[in-house]
Amino acid sequence: MKNNDYKSVYSNFNINDELETFQGDFSQGINAAIECCDRHANTDKIALRWEGVEGQYEEISFKKLKVESAKVAEFLNSQGVKAGDFVSGLLPRTPELLYTIIGTWKAGAVYQPLFTAFGPKAIEQRLNTSQSKVIITDEVNRSKLNDIEFPIKKVIYNRDKKFIIDESDFDYRKAISSLSGDFEAIMRKGDDLMMMLSTSGTTGLPKGVPVPIKALVSFKLYMDLAVDLRADDKFWNLADPGWAYGLYYSVTGPLINGNALFFYEGGFTAEDTYSVIKRHGITNLAGSPTAFRLLIGAGDDKAKDIKGQLRRVSSAGEALNPEVIRWFKVELDTVICDHYGQTELGMVINNHHSLEQTKKAGSMGFPMPGYTTLIVDDESNEVQPNTPGELAIDISKSDVLWFSGYYQKETNSIRNGYYHTGDTAEVNEEGLFTYVGRSDDVITSSGYRIGPFDVESALVEHEAILEAAVVGKPDPERTEIVKAFVVLNDKFSKIEDKKKLKEEIALFIKKGLAAHAYPKEIDFVEELPKTPSGKIQRYLLKNRA
Repeated sequence: MKNNDYKSVYSNFNINDELETFQGDFSQGINAAIECCDRHANTDKIALRWEGVEGQYEEISFKKLKVESAKVAEFLNSQGVKAGDFVSGLLPRTPELLYTIIGTWKAGAVYQPLFTAFGPKAIEQRLNTSQSKVIITDEVNRSKLNDIEFPIKKVIYNRDKKFIIDESDFDYRKAISSLSGDFEAIMRKGDDLMMMLSTSGTTGLPKGVPVPIKALVSFKLYMDLAVDLRADDKFWNLADPGWAYGLYYSVTGPLINGNALFFYEGGFTAEDTYSVIKRHGITNLAGSPTAFRLLIGAGDDKAKDIKGQLRRVSSAGEALNPEVIRWFKVELDTVICDHYGQTELGMVINNHHSLEQTKKAGSMGFPMPGYTTLIVDDESNEVQPNTPGELAIDISKSDVLWFSGYYQKETNSIRNGYYHTGDTAEVNEEGLFTYVGRSDDVITSSGYRIGPFDVESALVEHEAILEAAVVGKPDPERTEIVKAFVVLNDKFSKIEDKKKLKEEIALFIKKGLAAHAYPKEIDFVEELPKTPSGKIQRYLLKNRA
């Protein structure tokens, strides 16, 4: 789809036209597995291109995906999983991960992703939120579930033949792969859930973000207009499916239109990324500014091998530095576009690749069709153009908006008829939005959003720590790093080897919470700055970071 300007896209948008592109009926009966898999299974199209950690390569057709996901659905059904129940996946980027996601949807259940870098505490908290009936994992991550006090059936996908599966667990191959692959998808409605994500804030534990099936419309619009994904593209989204941008747009988004997605099981390095792009002929790339900065840091010589190969590059997760935009144009001969969204929304404001208007370096772009976005003050009144304020979405005028509140929690972000993003931005007379900064204390590090409360709660479980507070410290490579301010208890306050203690605390968080969330800097302090009511004043700590 090509349009000369933003206004023509918005004025011609009709949500009914978008709904008609789906096989199911959002008001009568629809299933995400049919929309993302089964309706494409009568073709020879590839659904997944996968490269494993040992260099193995496999192409999974929609036909095979339909069969393998049906086996998962059949097994889940045999274990009493009903429509609306939750199923969790703790798997690396493998074909089995995709079978699990699509199979869960086919059974009418709700898929909950668990990032493989999570430690036991982060996993348990999310399982407590969803009350999942089944978790599918592998031999590498199985040990993280040993101390979790949560009744859940465990299915183990095991590659290591020496790994002994506990008799109380299910063996993936025996329990799933031997089934018929003949399962009729359970029909649901647009308001019924298909996913449960989690997001972190500053004042509590991560909150559940319920994603209804009708969010497929928003996901499709993003892929069509912002990413500009075409039938002949080879698309790779670097984001892990354990997070929103990865699950929404590395998995769900491509499959809606019958496009193949790409999984690279190895960890991220600039060298590997360049090699994979070249080797697999990637033409459409998405990722975070952190990943793109690391590509730049590897040197201009590395870029020469893929110069001119990438037709589209999309960036999400944090504001994109204009220098990155310039480098991609000069060294890779391509345009990288900045996109804005949240776990609660998906992507809503973007520098659309499909638009031909001149883009402003450093801007967020224009709202997607189906969303009405504006800048408001503290009383939810719209402010004048070029005036910073909170970015909000007019709920009554946003047909594609799917978020209606956190799972079984109060939602303060919805008030006065608007969804309040908590982010500060401004908009000019032409409707072009520019990001100013975050309105809360969430830390953005290497593309991950990290809630201070989550890390602080884990810190105080260490025997040496009495109190703790964490903030984001600016970092040229990661945007921010997690910095902790720690008050030691009396037993440890006089300890001489403070360096060793800091290393021990960092490792404690890395293993117990998540590898991406541990504090890379730790300061021992006598006390934390607080308000009279006892709330930590993180802004004072940020000044000291």
